[in-house]
Amino acid sequence: MSDGNTDVPHPDAHMVAAAVGGRLPGRVPTEEYEACPVTHVVRMLGDKWTLLVLMLLAERAHRFNELHRRVDGISQRMLTRTLRALEDDGLVARTVFPTVPPGVEYELTERGRELLVPLSALADWVVRDRAA
Repeated sequence: MSDGNTDVPHPDAHMVAAAVGGRLPGRVPTEEYEACPVTHVVRMLGDKWTLLVLMLLAERAHRFNELHRRVDGISQRMLTRTLRALEDDGLVARTVFPTVPPGVEYELTERGRELLVPLSALADWVVRDRAA
């Protein structure tokens, strides 16, 4: 590439554009970035406990106390907040059983199971990248 030609795209530029749905503007307005659904998902998954809870629920449905015992270091309050956020995002379903006291079980929704596909691809990439 010559010094005068700075408009030549990076070889992987088409992959980046496809990943974000097209080219980003020169300046990204804050309100657009905050409203972006990708930003929301990345923030959610970047939470300290979310990925671990998702991976545990990928195995099978769990009761609250089961999850709490399996996640070392998480408080009941934080597990409750994490599960509620995942439920609000449609990734986890909460089922209450009519027992005394009421039993509550959490499981991935279809949407949550679909999320495992790109998460697995990301995990595969991380493992390959670290090995390189």
